[in-house]
Parts: sequence; C-alpha cells; structure tokens
Amino acid sequence: MPPMTAGQAVVEALRAEGVKYVFGVVGGTFLEVLDALYDQPDIKFVSVRHEQGAAFMADGLARTSGTPGVCLVTSGPGATNLVTGIYAAYVGHSPVIAISGAASREVVYRDAFQEMNHVAMFAPITKQALTVNKAERIPELFRLAFRTAMSGKKGPVFIDIPRDVLATTSVEVDSWPPRRYRIHHRPPGDPERVKEAAAWVKKARRPLIIAGGGINHSDATEEVVELAERLSAPIVTSYGRNDAVPNQHSLYVGPLGRAGAPEAGELCRKADLILAAGTRLSHFTTFYDNRYLSSDVPIVHIEIDEKEIGRNYPVAVGVQGDAKAVLRGLLDLLRSEATAGSDPTWVREAQELRAKRRGRLDAEAALDGTPLKPRRIYAEMRRVIPSDTIMVLDAGACPAYGYDRLEFRNPRTFITPLDLGGLGFAFPEGLGAKLGRPESPVIAIHGDGGFLFNVQELETAVRERIPIVTVVMNNNEWGSEKAYQQALFGGRLVGADITNPRFDKLAELFGANGFYVDRAEDVGDVLQSALKSELPSIIEIPVDPKELPAPVILDSQRNAR
Repeated sequence: MPPMTAGQAVVEALRAEGVKYVFGVVGGTFLEVLDALYDQPDIKFVSVRHEQGAAFMADGLARTSGTPGVCLVTSGPGATNLVTGIYAAYVGHSPVIAISGAASREVVYRDAFQEMNHVAMFAPITKQALTVNKAERIPELFRLAFRTAMSGKKGPVFIDIPRDVLATTSVEVDSWPPRRYRIHHRPPGDPERVKEAAAWVKKARRPLIIAGGGINHSDATEEVVELAERLSAPIVTSYGRNDAVPNQHSLYVGPLGRAGAPEAGELCRKADLILAAGTRLSHFTTFYDNRYLSSDVPIVHIEIDEKEIGRNYPVAVGVQGDAKAVLRGLLDLLRSEATAGSDPTWVREAQELRAKRRGRLDAEAALDGTPLKPRRIYAEMRRVIPSDTIMVLDAGACPAYGYDRLEFRNPRTFITPLDLGGLGFAFPEGLGAKLGRPESPVIAIHGDGGFLFNVQELETAVRERIPIVTVVMNNNEWGSEKAYQQALFGGRLVGADITNPRFDKLAELFGANGFYVDRAEDVGDVLQSALKSELPSIIEIPVDPKELPAPVILDSQRNAR
C-alpha cells in the first residue's frame, strides 16, 4: 500500500477487521482519524453526547453481534468518562476496542493539558492496555489489540495514541486480513479430563446443567440442549444468561441467582451432580455459599479460563476449554456408550417446578391496582414481545424483576449489567445492540433513576434514527436502596426519594416518540405501536413505589438459618 497518514493507518486497521461503526465524542487529540474517516462509505463515526455512552454502545454492538465494538475518545476527561462502560465490557467478556488520543510524548510527566496515565487507569479493567509509541507500529499494535480481544475469554482492550504520533504524515502500512494474524481455535479440553467428566455424568441419577455466558460466546446452544435431552437433565441458566438456551424447551426450568426463579434454586439444591458449562459460578449466580450448590454435590466444571475452575467451589472434574468443543467431545463419548440416564422421578420433579414457575408468572397477569406493579407490566409485555427481540435490562429495582419474567428463544438476545450492577447501562447498550443486529427489535428497560444517567443519548438516537424502545418504570425513588433503608434501618430514608419530569414529554422534546401508560390493558398495544416506529420511543409507566424487591442481605439471612 502507498504511504499514508497515521490517521489513515488507524482507519485501515479498523477496516481490516470489518468495523462498521466507531462511537465517540469529537476531540482535539484524534482529529487526524476523523479526517481519515471523511466520506468513507464503509465505516461510520457515530457522534454521541457522552463518552460513557460511546463505551456502552460499543459493548452493546459487540454482545449482540459477536464482533468487536470500537469507541474513540480524546485524552483526559474523554478517557476517564469511558471507564464505567469499559468495565461493563470487562465484566461481560465483550470484545471492545477503546481508543484514546493522548498528550504528545514531549510533554509527558510535565502535567500538561489533559495529560494522565491512561494505560495505568485501564489496565485493571481490560485484557490489555497499550500505547502506540511509533506511527509505524499502528498496524502491528492494532492487530495485537484485536487478537487479544477476540481470543480465549473475550474482553476489552485499550489503545493509547499520543497526539504527536497521530500527527505523522507518512506511514508505511501493511494491511492484513484477520485470518492472516489471528486464528479462531476452540480448545477441546484435555481428553482425559473429558473422559472423567463423562464418567461422572453417566453415573448421575439427578444431574443438573447450569448453562452460562460461555454457551453464547462459543455458539454452543445446540450442544447443551442435545446433552440435556440425552441425559434427561434439566437446565437452569446462570445470572443474566437466560438466553443461553431456548426457554420454551421442556427441560428448561428457569434462571438461577439473585433475581432469578426460586424454582431453579430449589431444583439445584436437590441435584446429585452439577454440570456447570461456560459459567464461572459468579457472585449473583451462587452468592459463593451453599444456598443453591450444596457442599457435597460433585461439580463438573467446563470453562475456557482455567483460573475460574475451582475458584469458588471445589470440582470433581475441571475441563479447561471452549464450551462448544468440550460439549461435543462429551457427547461423542456418551453416544458411544450406554448411559443410564436420569431417574424418572427427577425428571418429573423438574417438570413440576417448571410448571410451578409458569403458574406463578401467569398469575401475575391478574395483579391489579394503580399505580401498576412491575410484575404486572412484565406479564403484559410477555404477551406481545416478538421472539427475536433483544432485551436490555438496566440495574435497579424495577429492571431486576425482568430476570425471572422475560422469555428468550434465541442466543445473544439478553443484555444485562451482570455483576457490574451499573445504572444508566440499558439505553445506550440498546442503541449499540440495534446497530449490531438491525434486523432485531430492541427493548431497553429502565427505572426512572437509571434512565437519567444517559438520557442525553436520546439526541444521538433521534439524529441517527436508531429505533429502539425504552420502557421507563417510574416510582420516583432509588428503589433498591430504599428497600434496604426500610428493611434494615427502620425506614430512616436519606436520599432515596427523587422527582422526575414526564419522560414521554421529554422524549418528544428530543424528537422521539413519547408514550404515557397508566393502565395495564394498554401496555401491550402501546409497546406494539412503538416497535413499529422508525424513531426511538420512550414509554413511561408510573409504578407502585411500595413494590420493592427484598434486599439481598435478607435473602442471605433466611438461607443461612
């Protein structure tokens, strides 16, 4: 290729990876990159209103598409504003490439304008944080960044580019397609460990499969379902990973964990073997105690990251490898030998608990009274949500009800903050998700507090015509914290109550659709109307401020007795 500017070299590195969108706020330290993007037909710079929104959008695109998301910001405050969104990608094992301009090398260590150690800041929350020290190394270091983000357990990478490096006007570039500098390998696991796992599975009479995020990351839904059917083993999903298996499958009981289905927890306690596939058995899945996983239950743990195997629970067998490859190896062994299968009473118990959960959720459609109860709203939404819809939950009390009340048929259709627990997450994540999968409807669910964290991205959504639907359940309070103050501190409320504008009117001021719904029978019709629009839509629903989830610490105390 002919010599080019450093900004053009960055764009060529992104083009080699098939990047279509770069999210960011225009900044003085990377104008050379923006100039190189001018009139480019295949890569679009999406100008957002806050760098946190850029990081969340890149994460949402990566989670739904399985391809890297990219954000680009300026130095100092531009980079610091990325931190929460990049932390979200780190927790979600999401391949995000975060790029920041930086102070020129000649003024480093002199407290220059917007100078700070970006690499040190991002190192703890990325797979790798690096600085481009010479313009000639842009192709090489970008290849390293994308290779790192996409290999093994995926995750974000941060690239720092000093301003004087980007000002270089002549760079020799060697652009390679990804197949020439990174491979997609599915580690199948140690064959001896897979044989041991098969031996444990074959002798179990009450096996239970916990399917985690690794099932989605490795496209292993078919394998985990086939294994469940071969063993007549019920399936539960780990926290925030409900879309790992089709929820309509007869062997799926429900989601495990903090805001999951109590029926899934009840079944888990009765199992004589846990097959944990593609899950690290994280905090909000298990609480790191024995409320769900008894202290004497053997665990067969399949994880691509060896440091997670046995980290929180001792294992009978640990298999380090890609979930899809390991499950295929396990299935090959089980097909070749006779397997006793599950005890028929175990299968019956699972079916009864599945039916019990279904009955509990169906009964919530009869909850009445005003303001509406969040559980009733979810019941009304379930009636009309298309099966291919991507659902995005924010943190907070009202979105938390959704973990047990939404249904999924397809992988990569459920996005949550996971153990990040970050407010303001859902709306910008949903915008990125829609750009990553434009053919799928996207619905984000917020409480009133979290929605205002990134409400400015409504302007981005309208300008870019990104038609997602956002449901804002408004109880004029910080619901989770209020629940704690009421339950543990005698109702001595400090900072728990807030006020809000009419969110439907606010949406209209931005040029979006605004809806206000205060009757349960209208929820479904309004949601369907919003989904048909080519503009973003905000649906405000006032909800009962007395309807709050039980604080997690009380759940812990009850289970400890």
